[in-house]
Amino acid sequence: MEQEFELIAKTFMGLEPVLAKELTQLGANNVQIGRRMVSFTGNKEMMYRVNFQLHTAIRILKPISHFKALSADDVYGKVKEIDWSAYLELDKTFAVDSVVFSEEFRHSKFVSYKVKDAIVDQFREKTGKRPNISVSNPDIRLNMHIAEDQCTLSLDSSGESLHRRGYRQESVEAPLNEVLAAGMILMTGWQGDTDFIDPMCGSGTLPIEAALIARNMAPGVFRKEFAFEKWPDFDKDLFDEIYNDDSQEREFTHHIYGYDSDIKAVNTARLNVKAAGLTNDITIEAADFKNFMQPQNKSIIVTNPPYGERISTPDLLGTYRMIGERLKHQFLNNDAWILSYREECFEQIGLKPSIKIPVFNGSLECEFRKYQMFDGKLKDFRSEGGIVKTEEEKRQMAEKHRFKKDREFKKRLDEQEENEEADIRSFKFHSFERNKGRDIRSKDKGRDDRGKRSDFAPRKGDGRSGGKGQWAQGGKAKPGKAMRDKNRKPNWFDDED
Repeated sequence: MEQEFELIAKTFMGLEPVLAKELTQLGANNVQIGRRMVSFTGNKEMMYRVNFQLHTAIRILKPISHFKALSADDVYGKVKEIDWSAYLELDKTFAVDSVVFSEEFRHSKFVSYKVKDAIVDQFREKTGKRPNISVSNPDIRLNMHIAEDQCTLSLDSSGESLHRRGYRQESVEAPLNEVLAAGMILMTGWQGDTDFIDPMCGSGTLPIEAALIARNMAPGVFRKEFAFEKWPDFDKDLFDEIYNDDSQEREFTHHIYGYDSDIKAVNTARLNVKAAGLTNDITIEAADFKNFMQPQNKSIIVTNPPYGERISTPDLLGTYRMIGERLKHQFLNNDAWILSYREECFEQIGLKPSIKIPVFNGSLECEFRKYQMFDGKLKDFRSEGGIVKTEEEKRQMAEKHRFKKDREFKKRLDEQEENEEADIRSFKFHSFERNKGRDIRSKDKGRDDRGKRSDFAPRKGDGRSGGKGQWAQGGKAKPGKAMRDKNRKPNWFDDED
């Protein structure tokens, strides 16, 4: 039985509980929530699987050493004690990323240099040769995290950030991060059981992530590669088995709609939807939210309107008043979820939210609010058995105040440093026992030996029509999985990244 080892999944502030739930559902053991990270244990199969299947992780780290250091010389000495021949070959390149929260170590690049020097010196002393550094595309990427005097040195198993799914062909101004979009959708509890609407869809990130969630498709299917594929112990057969296993994918019988008043955004979203192979599940149309009409089918709205920060609008507060008016009069008996930054914007919506969830969008402290729309007065709605807040939502709202007290929101955070890198802080792993491994059951669903899938298979049943203001749909087809060549590059991509 393969030995389990420590793993760290990094994420954005506010998405930790969602990520922990995802990990638990995938079968990870010893799941513990930290600051912008979730730790867990698993074997090699689990490490491959979480990279490939998680919707809300930025990257997956495999710690190889924990130690205490009070100086740069301590770091150098401890790193040099590690047998680097087990992780790195002379003909391979490597890079070191460092995240530092310490009075002693003030410069992350200096820490990276000390780690690099220790590794290079060890090889030079043992072999007379040294491995090379590659900042842009290393074969092995290391991550050093220092919180005061506690150091964790890890292998980065992901490489490029996992939010870079690979389907985005073009972008619009201030696009929503894919990991945040997926986290927002999972927070709503939506699993494809109703229609999904984003009336301000921009480049289509929310609709695409919604389709992946509805079908339970692995976001990693679009990526060219993962860092672990360059590791000396990479098990190609195991990963191909994981890649080609679609036994957990499911049918999606509803539909996803994305609208935007900007025709450039509409064209961009259509390109991205097509690249993801999801045109049968997602309709993108040019439409202004002010003309939105009551959908015929049960629906949920999840949207990210302009905040007046990175995207400006002529009448920001008027836009939010319009949103509240449309929801109140044209979205009855449905739920709407809105992500925004300014309290004055939320005030203009004029509706009472049933839950407020603090999250970061880039460097901005935002809130994700749920609005439960019903006809008539709240008193009458409750007397007829309507529930405004579930027990779980009440619990989350109570936790929100404690969470906000612990956040460092008085200053704006640097997006790259705080949200993508600095997520571990001073976290201590608990001891864990060896657990039984998990068997993989893989069924070939008409793919060739590299995961190629035949043309979209049409589904049974007649076409569906959308309600008022929605595009009429014909019969739907199941999206194909990305075709893999030796670099597992989807066939719809050009050579550029």
